[in-house]
Amino acid sequence: MSVDGTESVEDFRLRARRWLAGNLPPTSSGGFGRRTAGSDEEELAEVATERRWQRQLWDGRLAGICFPTGYGGLGLTPAHAAAFNEELVGYAYPWRLQVPTMTPCAAVILEFGTHEQKIAHLPAILRGEQLWMQFLSEPGSGSDVAGAQTTAVREGDEWIINGSKIWTTGAWWSDWGLCLARTNSDVPKHRGLTVFMLPIHQPGIEISRIEMLDGSKEFCQEFMTDVRVPDSARIGGVDDGWTVVTRWLFHERTYASSPLTIRPARGADGARGESGASLLSLAEQAGRRDDPRARELVGEAHALTVAVRELDRRVHAAIAAGTASDQLASVSRLMHGVVAAQLNTIAFDLAGPRAVAWGAPDEELGSRGISYLTRQMASIAGGTTEMARNVVSERVLGMPRERTLDRNIPFREVRNSSTARTDGRR
Repeated sequence: MSVDGTESVEDFRLRARRWLAGNLPPTSSGGFGRRTAGSDEEELAEVATERRWQRQLWDGRLAGICFPTGYGGLGLTPAHAAAFNEELVGYAYPWRLQVPTMTPCAAVILEFGTHEQKIAHLPAILRGEQLWMQFLSEPGSGSDVAGAQTTAVREGDEWIINGSKIWTTGAWWSDWGLCLARTNSDVPKHRGLTVFMLPIHQPGIEISRIEMLDGSKEFCQEFMTDVRVPDSARIGGVDDGWTVVTRWLFHERTYASSPLTIRPARGADGARGESGASLLSLAEQAGRRDDPRARELVGEAHALTVAVRELDRRVHAAIAAGTASDQLASVSRLMHGVVAAQLNTIAFDLAGPRAVAWGAPDEELGSRGISYLTRQMASIAGGTTEMARNVVSERVLGMPRERTLDRNIPFREVRNSSTARTDGRR
């Protein structure tokens, strides 16, 4: 214990090590990642299991390591969170409850929510009772978040929401959504937005699942028709949603290294938790352990994962110390997207022909083929790497902004796909 009564990092590490050994099952996979195609029943069973694991973490006083004690957390430091993630290597864990539930959703509530909102939701999140999703992207404005066309119209103490959101991972088995809506079309697009919390399964919300290349249906599109939300569920000020969204996007870009989430301390985002060691094992399965080219690829993967980890540490330290803007987080976002695609490519190369056509004994190698086909997801989900490059160039390096045609004009006058001319002229 430290002089102020806080559990020391080493004491916490030892406690976590003992608890993990007695409560979570071992695994050889990286843990965090997308599922391949499986039945709905299987996925629902896995979600229920992960909720149970999260509750066990809560009961074992290991949930919410860096959340304030007043809202159910432990009130400890990022160093404690890092120690836990190091001990978590080799164990299965509730990865579906980390992103976007813990960050960015819980992080946004923690930063902008009222005391009543935090009390109502944060302890429930940490107990695994509430799974949250982002109702952010829209069919006509994926990367242009401020171009949201979903509307919220006030009616007394309620708001009526109409519109559609898309690419919501796991909405069909989740509980709550953090929703961005337009509340004022008479001002420029960044100034007329508001953020709301809403239960996903309620009258007026229809969920449509999207089948992906690998057969999975984890992504969803939501259609909202006259959905009523009380004003008490509003996050931040009316028409001041961009203030919330700016931090929302920061938490989204830094989720892989956020102290609010737990994840094994190895590998890089989006690539099955691959590390030099796991890829060396893959090379052995493919019979290529002594192949010089294979060893070169394993070395490259190890160097990339170390570079990502150290970059994250430097970026977080600079932002925490106030020596850099939180926009620097886009550097980490860009690095994670690029490295994840490369690690999937390396794994595919190591697996060889059996990543293209495989039988039952080669499933581990064959799965690398599926990961390779979907490798660019890491450059799209969580904000595209193209947008990250724009942020880095304009807001970090101070380069001239790209010319836009919708600056400082009312949103209702902005041309979009629903208002574009249909006579062939532009």
